[in-house]
Amino acid sequence: MAQDTPSEGTDIPNNSGSDNIHNTISLDGLYENWFLDYASYVILDRAVPHINDGLKPVQRRILHSLKEMDDGRFNKAANVIGNTMKYHPHGDASIGDAMVQTGQKNLLIDCQGNWGNPETGDSAAAPRYIEARLSKFANEVVFNPDTTDWQASYDGRNKEPITLPVKFPLLLAQGAEGIAVGLATKIMPHNFVELIDASIGVLRGTRANLMPDFFTGGFADCSAYNEGQRGGKVRVRARINERDKKTLVITEVPFGTTTGSLIDSVIAANDKGKIKIKKIEDNTAMDVEIVIHLAAGISPDVTIDALYAFTDCEISLSPNTCVIKGDKPHFMSVNDILEESTLATKNLLKRELEIRLKELMEKIFFSSLLKIFIQEGMYKNPEYENSGNFEVVVEVLNNLFQPFLAQFYRPITPEDYKKLIDKPMSSITRFDVKKADEQMKALEAEIKTVKHHLKHLTDYTIAWFEKLKEKYGKDRGRKTELRTFDRVEAAQVALANVKLYVNREDGFIGTGLKKDEFVCDCSDIDEIIVFREDGKCIITKVQDKVFVGKDILHAAVFKKNDERTIYNMIYKDGQSGVSYIKRFAVAGVTRDKEYDLTKGSKASKVLYFTANPNGEAETITVQLKPHAKLKKLQFDEDFAALAIKGRGSIGNMVTKYPVKKVVLKSKGVSTLAGRKIWYDDILRRLNADGRGKYLGEFDGEDRILNVYANGTYELTGFDLNNHFDDKMTLIEKYDAGKVYSVVHFDGKSKNYMVKRFTFENTANGKVTSIISDEPGSKLVILSGSGQPIVKIEQLKGKAETLELAELNLADLIDVKGMKAMGNRLSAHSIRTISLIAEHDDEQDVPDPAPDSVEETLPDFVDEKKPAKDVVPEKAVEPVEEIKPKEPEPVEPDQPKPVKNISFEITNPDDVNIDDKGQLGLFGG
Repeated sequence: MAQDTPSEGTDIPNNSGSDNIHNTISLDGLYENWFLDYASYVILDRAVPHINDGLKPVQRRILHSLKEMDDGRFNKAANVIGNTMKYHPHGDASIGDAMVQTGQKNLLIDCQGNWGNPETGDSAAAPRYIEARLSKFANEVVFNPDTTDWQASYDGRNKEPITLPVKFPLLLAQGAEGIAVGLATKIMPHNFVELIDASIGVLRGTRANLMPDFFTGGFADCSAYNEGQRGGKVRVRARINERDKKTLVITEVPFGTTTGSLIDSVIAANDKGKIKIKKIEDNTAMDVEIVIHLAAGISPDVTIDALYAFTDCEISLSPNTCVIKGDKPHFMSVNDILEESTLATKNLLKRELEIRLKELMEKIFFSSLLKIFIQEGMYKNPEYENSGNFEVVVEVLNNLFQPFLAQFYRPITPEDYKKLIDKPMSSITRFDVKKADEQMKALEAEIKTVKHHLKHLTDYTIAWFEKLKEKYGKDRGRKTELRTFDRVEAAQVALANVKLYVNREDGFIGTGLKKDEFVCDCSDIDEIIVFREDGKCIITKVQDKVFVGKDILHAAVFKKNDERTIYNMIYKDGQSGVSYIKRFAVAGVTRDKEYDLTKGSKASKVLYFTANPNGEAETITVQLKPHAKLKKLQFDEDFAALAIKGRGSIGNMVTKYPVKKVVLKSKGVSTLAGRKIWYDDILRRLNADGRGKYLGEFDGEDRILNVYANGTYELTGFDLNNHFDDKMTLIEKYDAGKVYSVVHFDGKSKNYMVKRFTFENTANGKVTSIISDEPGSKLVILSGSGQPIVKIEQLKGKAETLELAELNLADLIDVKGMKAMGNRLSAHSIRTISLIAEHDDEQDVPDPAPDSVEETLPDFVDEKKPAKDVVPEKAVEPVEEIKPKEPEPVEPDQPKPVKNISFEITNPDDVNIDDKGQLGLFGG
């Protein structure tokens, strides 16, 4: 077969080594030149926003195109995309996507049609169906051709802005996200109003401290935000409300998720057994509404925590604030970006003022030029009229204007003369000097104002921001609630979705030993603690089957840092034969490491073992084997007499003689103090770590009283997993005998009422109202003090004179039932009520004010009523009838204070009560 011969001019590879070297192109050269150029292009012209206007090139070109097409009416998005392709050489798809994303932020573009929904993940309609135009905010803040720097478009046929002169921190308001070559940017969106306030603060010398605000709402923990720089983190949570004990409703989703992705994560967690729900419904329309129906017997509070732990109801965002500055990428903090943006706005406003000042100066310059030209009759000058050459005209006019040159701010140019010459004779003959003077006076006033603004540029910039806030800040309040989250431990909220079994003899535990002994239900992420007969314990993760050592005594789910589970144990030392008794807790450990609970001698053995979840201490009987020296073969030991120590303690010696057996004599009670509980108002959670308000020691059936702003209350347990409503006005340990005073407004009678009562002992979780159910009823004041003092402003008489009064609620009404309506607080119209003091004693409290439900004067000065007991030093309960009684005898050498002396007052003028409430009689 013939070989193909190469055609002329074709390079033939040479197999010689020296020639190959010359024909080879080095890879490092390719990367150094071509790839570096590509990377620079992607970073600078595609993915990263510019610090000046906060826009990527495609966004800037879309806005420029919208401005170019702007006639006040909506334009088809397809037309905008087509026009933008004059400036953006990357196809219509990238332009359309960027335009939709910008429009969804509801700041720069007014949208018409279906622009999609970022909360649900629904995409926008095709560009031919939707329309757009620039918003009023964009027209006012983003554009000014006089302060814009321009460059040629990619094909040289058009001009496009290098950056737009944005007079607002647009980058921080919208946020940005992009992936370039070798770096990425992720800038969180911030609140519109807060940005303006922060910019004003920067102008006044205060450094900003910005926190993100997401349009999807929800909660955000920004404690590790790190000013938006690399290494920072923001934890975002959905807003989950408890509709009832069987239903949860998600009304706001975390930023970066959609209702669809969140529902998928909930279903996946349910399938894995992390949570247990009956069904989930997506009722989202204009607002997000995802309804989760819980399975029977499932706690809603634990489920809420589990949703945060195992689903997209909580996500973590990592900011990475990277911007283009000076044709290079820079990593900056959001607070530094705000400062630069604020100063850039100040400089842009300065440039606009300077441009406006020049325009005004030019106007007044030409008006003065025209006025002199006409008033001095220069247009009638023979030399001017007869000259046909423009150069001669310029020379003539220069001579004519010579006496007036001092009043002009700049020299007169031939172009100025040309404008004079081009004026039609009709406008010259109809020139109104008075009107011209008024116009120049107005121009001079405006010049003065502009110069004042330039002189006080900072104040002018502050006023600019305040105007933006007033004009566009309405309905732009913070949507994301800032909170500090407690970290949800997955092991504490995971459902017991598997069963644990144990083979004690062979030493295996696991979820797959279904033919062996059942231990308990647990989750597949739990840890198990195992105690063996040889006195060793080990902690390991739940597995299908794992060997932990033979002769297992006890196996259970292990809780880290659990100091309330106490283990009672007696063991025999293998070397000495002495038996020891000990009580201990197991807190922090290393997983899969064996811990010896004995002295460590070989052949040691556990004789008795119990695990007590609340520190119970039983009494046991120790029976000894017969021995010649022993007279007493059994005796009792009480674990309550032992101190609780660490797991490594040796314990106390029980006996040095051989033990036959140990048997339980009687069960004991907990030797631990009640659990001290605090309420953290920031996290709205209970804790045992000393954070927040101390609620007290809780044990057994103790409960917590929660009173809400809508006038309802409920009793709950003290489980640390409980959630509490942010509209709660009172939380404390429930005391069935404690008396509370309440002022409430009755919606039916339109009166303020007062009552005193004890909260009824209702079932846990049952919500009960303590005020009227009538529309308009509301809870005003709630106090658990023995003597609460309120101040009221009331209107008296026909003239409605304003009067201040202080009332002691404890004196206004007796303790009645919780459902009682109570008494009217005042006979007059009340404007305001405030709680001013609370006393738990009955001393030094004011009497009821006039015109309250009590009488206006003390009983003993009212001649129409029988006198009551008057008691010095300390008030006592009133007595209906006054009966004189002999004073108690007092020994001469040991004077005692007088107590409970009753008087019958016949003349009120003889009575004197000092400012401490002490009673005396005039004349001794």
